[in-house]
Amino acid sequence: MDSIRPLDIGLQNDLLWPHADYSLFVYYKGDIFMASLIYVDDIVLASNNTQVSKAFKKYVHACFSIDDLGPLKYLLGIEVARGFERLFLCQRKYALEIGNECGLLGAKPLDFAIEENHKLVLASDRLLNDATRYRRLVVRLIYLTITRPELTYVILIPIRTILQGGAYGGGASHSWLS
Repeated sequence: MDSIRPLDIGLQNDLLWPHADYSLFVYYKGDIFMASLIYVDDIVLASNNTQVSKAFKKYVHACFSIDDLGPLKYLLGIEVARGFERLFLCQRKYALEIGNECGLLGAKPLDFAIEENHKLVLASDRLLNDATRYRRLVVRLIYLTITRPELTYVILIPIRTILQGGAYGGGASHSWLS
């Protein structure tokens, strides 16, 4: 099987390219499934057939110089852990970096990220002199919702308030972190 090239097993005719994501390629024929996700200079390969995976990696290595880094551990700040039959995605390290950057690493966690019927106020007297640091935090928090969708609401409330007219007076933005 080592001498078989992916093109010999029909990849040229059965490789699907979903229009929703131009970096994802899927091969599905019979009981063989293989997906390849390409991001800048990284290729993540998932397959249910070890021989086809090896043949594909050998073919790609012949076309480009690649290194096989083994089982996936991290991708774009997301930790990938393997279970018996599934993969688990975790951004714990990423969340800890955000907490450390904000000076809230040792803060006590709350039972609820935001109190019910919390009223937001615009704090016109607390405008940001330099919003660069805040924008960076907002982007990082939004990225955190990939594995923690339950945080979406509490993260987007202060963002929406600011976009509607100015600086946010605190409250919910710090309570979810602390």
